Amino acid sequence: VLFRGEALGSEGVRVMMESALTARDRVGVQDFVLLENHTSEAAFIENLRKRFKENLIYTYIGSVLVSVNPYKELEIYTKQHMERYRGVNFYEVSPHIYAVSDNAYRSMRTERRDQCILISGESGAGKTEASKKILQYYAVTCPASEQVQTVKDRLLQSNPVLEAFGNAKTLRNDNSSRFGKYMDIQFDFRGAPVGGHILNYLLEKSRVVHQNHGERNFHIFYQLIEGGEEDLLRRLGLERNTQQYQYLVKGNCPKVSSINDRNDWKAVRKALSVIGFNDDEVEELLNIIASVLHLGNVQFGAEESGNAYITTDTQIKYLARLLGVEGSILKEALTHKKIIAKGEELMSPLNSEQAASARDALSKAVYGRTFTWLVNKINLSLAYKDDLYPLSKNASVIGLLDIYGFEVFQQNSFEQFCINYCNEKLQQLFIELTLKSEQEEYESEGITWEPVQFFNNKIICDLVEEKFKGIISILDEECLRPGDASDLTFLEKLENTVGGHAHFVTHKLADGKTRKVMGREEFRLLHYAGEVNYNVNGFLDKNNDLLFRNLKEIMCQSENKILTQCFDREELTDKKRPETTATQFKNSLAKLMEILMSKEPSYIRCIKPNDAKQAGRFDEVLIRHQVKYLGLMENLRVRRAGFAYRRRYEVFLQRYKSLCPDTWPNWKGRLADGVSTLVKHLGYKPEEYKLGRSKIFIRFPKTLFATEDALEVRNCAVHKEAILIQAWWRGILALREAKRRRTAADTIRRFIKGFIYRKQPRCPENEYFLDYVRYSFLMNLWRNLPKTVLDKSWPTPPPALTEASEQLRNLCMQNMVWTYCKRISPERKHQLEQKLVASEIFKDKKDNYPQSVPKLFASTRLNGEEISPKVLQALGNEKMKYAVSVTKYDRKGYRARPRQLLLTASCAVIVEDSKLKQRIDYSALKGISVSSLSDGLFVLHVPCEDNKQKGDVVLQSDHVIETLTKVAICADKINNVNISQGSIKFTVGRGKEGVIDFTPGSELLVTKAKNGHLSVTAPRLNSR
Repeated sequence: VLFRGEALGSEGVRVMMESALTARDRVGVQDFVLLENHTSEAAFIENLRKRFKENLIYTYIGSVLVSVNPYKELEIYTKQHMERYRGVNFYEVSPHIYAVSDNAYRSMRTERRDQCILISGESGAGKTEASKKILQYYAVTCPASEQVQTVKDRLLQSNPVLEAFGNAKTLRNDNSSRFGKYMDIQFDFRGAPVGGHILNYLLEKSRVVHQNHGERNFHIFYQLIEGGEEDLLRRLGLERNTQQYQYLVKGNCPKVSSINDRNDWKAVRKALSVIGFNDDEVEELLNIIASVLHLGNVQFGAEESGNAYITTDTQIKYLARLLGVEGSILKEALTHKKIIAKGEELMSPLNSEQAASARDALSKAVYGRTFTWLVNKINLSLAYKDDLYPLSKNASVIGLLDIYGFEVFQQNSFEQFCINYCNEKLQQLFIELTLKSEQEEYESEGITWEPVQFFNNKIICDLVEEKFKGIISILDEECLRPGDASDLTFLEKLENTVGGHAHFVTHKLADGKTRKVMGREEFRLLHYAGEVNYNVNGFLDKNNDLLFRNLKEIMCQSENKILTQCFDREELTDKKRPETTATQFKNSLAKLMEILMSKEPSYIRCIKPNDAKQAGRFDEVLIRHQVKYLGLMENLRVRRAGFAYRRRYEVFLQRYKSLCPDTWPNWKGRLADGVSTLVKHLGYKPEEYKLGRSKIFIRFPKTLFATEDALEVRNCAVHKEAILIQAWWRGILALREAKRRRTAADTIRRFIKGFIYRKQPRCPENEYFLDYVRYSFLMNLWRNLPKTVLDKSWPTPPPALTEASEQLRNLCMQNMVWTYCKRISPERKHQLEQKLVASEIFKDKKDNYPQSVPKLFASTRLNGEEISPKVLQALGNEKMKYAVSVTKYDRKGYRARPRQLLLTASCAVIVEDSKLKQRIDYSALKGISVSSLSDGLFVLHVPCEDNKQKGDVVLQSDHVIETLTKVAICADKINNVNISQGSIKFTVGRGKEGVIDFTPGSELLVTKAKNGHLSVTAPRLNSR
């Protein structure tokens, strides 16, 4: 049930692989290594069938993942599933492609060694989907940033582009990859994907010009015609009808129910934009695609002499415009062949059949080279750019190999020969690396390595690739030799050269029984996966893949910027014959093997359950065929040659410790000793297991199954006991709940009754309610007490607590005042006292008072250096309390004079430089007048009878509020400060008066008016 839940995505739990062994009769085992009869192909397929029936499409062979295409959507690829497999031990959760992906990622991060994931299987088995799932997993689970997100998007969007140009509908698969692909994903030191690189192998160019019945050309042609905008099709000279194009009608399959070409077109256009194609590049790329369709519609007629001529001039006009070449030159190049003999160029006319072949060769060359350019363009956009360390090679790599599996058809040709040769190389690599990793694990654990017997397919690889004597060398030799070389002469040469090889047979060399199933134009290779007959027809032409010189020349002259990159002019001057297709493939395969050997491999083997692409259908014959061709039984045999099961001590002990009294509930000693104690208690025989340095190795699955069954029996017994304990505990919990509810009901009842009697005197009916109300008020008050003296908030008390609330409020305020006063410094206290006096005098009376409130009063505005020593000497012992610079206005003329106002304990002194101009004793000071505006003028009134005084003093201070507050405090004249609204009268001399008129204005202005008054204009502030 746990496995079913995990496979269907309905449970989010982790399950140890061993936990499913108890359900093995129904869902099979998760690892084929645990099959008791591991040599039986029938048992292998039956296990696959059980799991497929339960929607469990993934199974392990050790660390190899076997995947069966379900042909339906399963809810096992959600973000939650990705998180479940992220950072988890490989065997801790059920088999999944995310487990393989995460294991490769963690190995790359922890071991700092590059990884690769090899995905193989025949067409329709789900290889392309598997590579997409791996890319999506890394896109979601790896660290991200804005730059990294761009790379992730480009990695993901490279898929629809490559599928459009490299995939096609075949009889076996509606989205079959017709090329091999190896992609490197590059990660930085944080584990974030920062770049990528793609290598492509053996694009099936022949599909451009020919498709078998029921198959289609590459997707991009149909997407362009079905999804392209009307204006675009008009520019390209195309019609929205695939039946109009010869290259699209040969398979007689324009529509496929599972493919929506219009939607796919939108996805491709978006992907091209994300990858970084600009509008000009997209237009030139589509021009090339359209030109291939027009080339297919070029038709030839034959003159009386047999020479070919073109009957469809309209197509030539379109081609000339789309390819950016001269129409007349293209016309000649399609009907003539350029021959260079003894340094002289000759134009040899072609017959109609040769012209058609030249046309098709040009179509294949243009499309094939454009595909290579497209891959290179994608690589440029994915290139790793390290801004911090541009020369560093710090990126770690995970490679994805999505390549064709072993192919066996009714008619097998050159393509199948290359594909199966590739699979031979991969199988050779796989066996070597599997045995190597097994041997390394045994040696690291200190267990003796037992040599494993296996079929070494190097003999077949050598048969194909050996220099001078291999099939590829013989094929190249036949292609290059002068004379009438043909496919049949190639076959004869094979018989003469490798006829005695144990893995090579032809009709001529075979016995009577074999001849009945072989054609005279066929040879048979005995591959690791079985026998395959290859028909030699077309081998030489496909291997040569020649394009006439004059066709190359005209492509080099193209104005299409993509084609100028695809067709290098150096090809025309290079006298060296280009490598054949088979040699190119052999060399690229050798490089691929080097790449894979340098990395730590993981394997995914994909299986197609039926040819009808139906969900739930399990074709045993077809699957047996694939199990054989994927070499899965050989893989299992190698993996089972030693020990079927191995686990780290801590994992094994944690799972099975309950089966031994000595290890339950916890083992205190060394893990190895704990496992040794446990297996002895379980009765393991010495030949059934070995203890390594950190792991236990169990040879037979039946030993593990017996242990798992014993654990299940114990778990059942424990389960029954657990049920009794649970029942007892649930009873206690139920009693507690009933008591809690009963108490709650009583409380509610008392509250209701108390509310009804709340206005009555205290009595048994309302005492609980009243107490709660008081308690609630006091708790609310405690939580919401005022924080400062200025905070006047106070919770509203219930009627019964009004008097108590008021007393508490007074106490609280007194406490806050006391606390505040206790914390205040003497300087601060003095400052506040002065501010209080200023408030009493000026608040709401003078305009510039509010501006003075936040500013602290200075102790003095003049320091000792600014006051003349003579003045200080004249003051004698009188201590100066405050000094400020002022402006004095003369009594006559009102001329402004700079002065200093000094305040002592007994008098105010007006000083001019070093002279004491006027001394005003506080006892003689009658009062102080100041306006209500924002000016700084004020008048000190003195008695006119006093002979020492010349009259009232008119002064102006920049700190008028501060200055007058200081004067009022020092002279004790707080109540004698007069704030006038319109004008101030002052005594000029004996019997004479002066007037200061105050008027609001835009700026401060002090002048003598025509009427003889002193006029003061001051800004009116709106702060009062």
